[in-house]
Amino acid sequence: MVDEDGRGYGIGELAEAAGVSVKTVRFYSDSGLLPESGRSPGGHRRYGASALERLRTVRRLRALGLPLPAVAEVLRGDAEAAAALAVHRAEVERQLTDLRWRQAALEAVAEQPGALDLVGDALRTPPATDALAAFWRRVLPLRLPPRLVAAIIDAAVPDLPGSPTPAQALAYARLHAVATDRAAAAAIRTADGGSCDDAHLLYEGLGEAYELARLGAPDALDCFVGAHARAGRAADSPAFRRALVTRLTRPNPHMAAYWTHSGALRADPAPDMGTTHAVLTAELVRSVHAAATVSGTRPAPR
Repeated sequence: MVDEDGRGYGIGELAEAAGVSVKTVRFYSDSGLLPESGRSPGGHRRYGASALERLRTVRRLRALGLPLPAVAEVLRGDAEAAAALAVHRAEVERQLTDLRWRQAALEAVAEQPGALDLVGDALRTPPATDALAAFWRRVLPLRLPPRLVAAIIDAAVPDLPGSPTPAQALAYARLHAVATDRAAAAAIRTADGGSCDDAHLLYEGLGEAYELARLGAPDALDCFVGAHARAGRAADSPAFRRALVTRLTRPNPHMAAYWTHSGALRADPAPDMGTTHAVLTAELVRSVHAAATVSGTRPAPR
């Protein structure tokens, strides 16, 4: 144990006192976590009186899985143990989330063996929203203000669940396939007038209309139509609304697929941007048909 003259522990004594092997003490010593206080006349390692508590601290931190570099920072005083453990806890949670996604993906493929290629391609790397954000940057019109692009992406990209179901793992794989289809994204941008100089007026107005719709405001539809009218430098009129119905009800399978699969991932029951857009479009169609019925004219073709 500790010698009477204060020379400290021998390596075997320290190992016995701490309940570990000599090999473990040697490993921590060679790693710089357990400095030697010197050597005996016979060349054996000696450790100071504080070595036992230091070794116990190392063992406790390592028992919780803290990496050696982080343990070293705590021992040097470069980091508080609580802070280091909080960082490690976040990393463990990330790893557990990855494992839960892998488990959900395996269950999805077990239920639908034909989905192996789709799920396997999407989950080659841990699930993330980077590809979804990149999709929107390719889809959105050019020269939109960065703040507007960021707001749209924030609203359009779903948060990924930490404990997905097999159905959500499959929805993510399908959404990932849509988002990484560059040809489809280019087609969507072209169809939506991606080079329109006044596109910012459209998207700013749509954002306001969607918010009004979520609040149940009666003027949400007028705001919705007005955004399209301002971007097209046109007046809101019955003729404009009929033409807008024709344009908005033109099928866009790629965007429809995005919102379907995105909706399956969302935990928030509130309508997303795609759902709100569909609700306002349907309301516009009803209003145009109602106006046509009153005036006796034929409704706009669907």
